[in-house]
Amino acid sequence: MNRSFFFNWNLYKKHNTKNIILNFGPQHPAAHGVLRLILQLEGEIIQRCDIHIGLLHRGSESLMEAKHYEKSIPYFDRMDYCSMMSQEHAFVLAIENLMKIYEANYYTNLVRILFDELTRILNHTLAIACHALDVGSMSSIFWAFEEREKIMEFYERVSGARMHAAFHKPLNLFSPEIDQNLLQDILYFVQNCYVTLNEMHNVLTFNKIWKQRLINVGVVTSEVCENYNLTGVMSRSCGIKRDLRLSSKDVYSNYNLISFKSYFGVNGDCFDRYLIRMLEMGESLHIINFVTNKLLTADKTVNVLNTNVLQNLYYNKNMKNSYTSMEDLINHFIHWHSGIAIKTDVEISYIEAPKGEFGVTLVSNNSTKPHKCKVKSPSYYNLQALPVLAKGHYLADIAALIGTIDIVFGEVDR
Repeated sequence: MNRSFFFNWNLYKKHNTKNIILNFGPQHPAAHGVLRLILQLEGEIIQRCDIHIGLLHRGSESLMEAKHYEKSIPYFDRMDYCSMMSQEHAFVLAIENLMKIYEANYYTNLVRILFDELTRILNHTLAIACHALDVGSMSSIFWAFEEREKIMEFYERVSGARMHAAFHKPLNLFSPEIDQNLLQDILYFVQNCYVTLNEMHNVLTFNKIWKQRLINVGVVTSEVCENYNLTGVMSRSCGIKRDLRLSSKDVYSNYNLISFKSYFGVNGDCFDRYLIRMLEMGESLHIINFVTNKLLTADKTVNVLNTNVLQNLYYNKNMKNSYTSMEDLINHFIHWHSGIAIKTDVEISYIEAPKGEFGVTLVSNNSTKPHKCKVKSPSYYNLQALPVLAKGHYLADIAALIGTIDIVFGEVDR
């Protein structure tokens, strides 16, 4: 850790105290990315925290504006690289909204919900395990990474990639149906994952040291959530009852047809946020179990649109929804390579991503590329509340705070 010390001699002579300016990062392992904090300390107490970001900046939004809509999907796997398919889902919904297709078919929605909830477990297991490791617990990270490996194997079986899947497509065109053997394996995974969650509960939830490090640390109020636009677990930890999956107005992908719970805290501290993530994983397993059983007996019609709409989208009157001849294959290549031209419009789509509400704004201009693409990432908003949470806490609490707000710098430094 780089350290630079600065003494305010006037304040020292007057009050016999010493202020320290401390560099925290950017290489610190507890930072969950390329984060630099400049901390002003009085003894071990944090008086001020300045966040320096941008060290990972890649210009993803500008890059997406230079590519066809469907070819920008892999960028969303690389923003929050702990919850890949959830962000793909948000971008795909934004494209479909631009096309005025506001509802996919039943089978497609089930597949999207299935991988959204698998991704939620993928994110929360890493968040809790790394948080525990930052604070000093070793056991959880081994159990969590075993479950993550299983989920990433499911990713690989449907897309060929363990992490950067690029699985979801606009309108779910040309996507294969989910293999029955994969669905059976997912059901088996659900049973074993409950055991792992119980082990993590036994090691952490009732541990005195864990409680002492988290309870009454980093308390968030509803006013802070409103001022800093905090969503997801951060806002629900202080009792704000908002979950897009259960919202009657903002619900997406037929989540309203599934019976499940969303959990809320009371104190708004680190311990509440930990408990909510643990409970959300259990609820995600319940949703996965329900959806997988539905998929085993659901209609296997994957394509959302009928042939007439496909013809209009790809400007090809002879295009068919099968590729058994060389002519059809050539037509598919030509029109997929040229992209989908979308009329001038503006659409916004939001989903309940594991870290909070993830939004995509798309502006089309009657071409195959977006005129403007703006991403609203929850990690960016959660991180800006860190100076408020850190003030008055000990230096040792910084690692716990960074872990509990669950940030990934791929989506902070877009």
